[in-house]
Amino acid sequence: MLTRAFALAVLGLGLLGPSAHAAGAGKHRIVIVSSYHREYLWSQDTAAGVNAGLLEAGWLDSEEQEARFAREDEVESSRAVIAKLWMDTKRANSRAQIAQAVAKVVARIDAFGPDLLLLGDDNATRYIAGNYLDTRLPVVFWGVNGSPTKYDLIDSMDRPGHNVTGVYQAGYLKEGVQWLRKLLPGINRMAVLSDDSPTGRAKAKDLQRLVRDGELPVHLVATVVTNSLQTWQARAMDLAQQVDAFFVLNHNTLKDEQGNSVDQLEVGAWYLNNVRKPDLGHERQFVVEGVLCAVDDSGFKQGHEAVRMARRILDGGEDPAAMAVYAPSRGEFVVNLERARMLGLEMLVAASPLVEARIERLLALQRHP
Repeated sequence: MLTRAFALAVLGLGLLGPSAHAAGAGKHRIVIVSSYHREYLWSQDTAAGVNAGLLEAGWLDSEEQEARFAREDEVESSRAVIAKLWMDTKRANSRAQIAQAVAKVVARIDAFGPDLLLLGDDNATRYIAGNYLDTRLPVVFWGVNGSPTKYDLIDSMDRPGHNVTGVYQAGYLKEGVQWLRKLLPGINRMAVLSDDSPTGRAKAKDLQRLVRDGELPVHLVATVVTNSLQTWQARAMDLAQQVDAFFVLNHNTLKDEQGNSVDQLEVGAWYLNNVRKPDLGHERQFVVEGVLCAVDDSGFKQGHEAVRMARRILDGGEDPAAMAVYAPSRGEFVVNLERARMLGLEMLVAASPLVEARIERLLALQRHP
């Protein structure tokens, strides 16, 4: 089911309606498109970064207005008219559903007539940006996994050459494995668990490349990439007898035997209750969910840096064609103390100088006890 915010957008209500141009005369007009949905933890992190950037740029007038925009997905400030759309492609992810979402989003963008388009994550970048390539509309993306050159939107990372630029996710997968082994030196055999989403596939391929290049200090026993919940669970249980640790990638597009999407936190609750091995994620959201640790590929930084680039274009007059694409620096090494306690590692983890941030809840088990 589409989110309420997205449904309002495709119906043309609020700031995306026909009166928006008159209401916002002389102000920056910005449309933000998220690939996913409001409840997704990663999208919450990126939205926090975007909204903080909008406030710093002076495109939002106050923290109260920032909070209202976060709730309502539309705002008119003293300097800008801003609207946000959600594609919901973690849950509505068939080809037909994505095509429908793209058509509706493009129609609303065209009706709004923005001065700049901000696109969050792979599906928005892949399917929306091409509609505006080599037009006068500047496009800034965030959250693309791996090299953004893969979508034929930029000529090179240093000089994009068109009206599209942005920031991407470096992943920090190697760093995550390195820091986990520093924390727990006895880990030698790992397995990867992932869904079969664009994000999951990209990260799994990155890990396999690191193995081929001899850059991981562990032996990778198996890489599971599937959208079948039953297969994902069965492989997790089987591999738990063979490995010292798991690298838990995205698990947002898993489906049950009836073809129904299963919520990330429901999958996470099953995993936490059934797999008692040290585990590693690649983003803070998975540590909040309950995975032991991650070198954070920060969603906040992704959204925040994208708005900084947008400000350089709209307020600074820079040309996106000459603005280098880059990855923000890594985030903190985050550890979940509750998961450490569950694994009998609490004392070791609590005393470690490696830990840069601590989380003391298992969100998946709070939501699905």
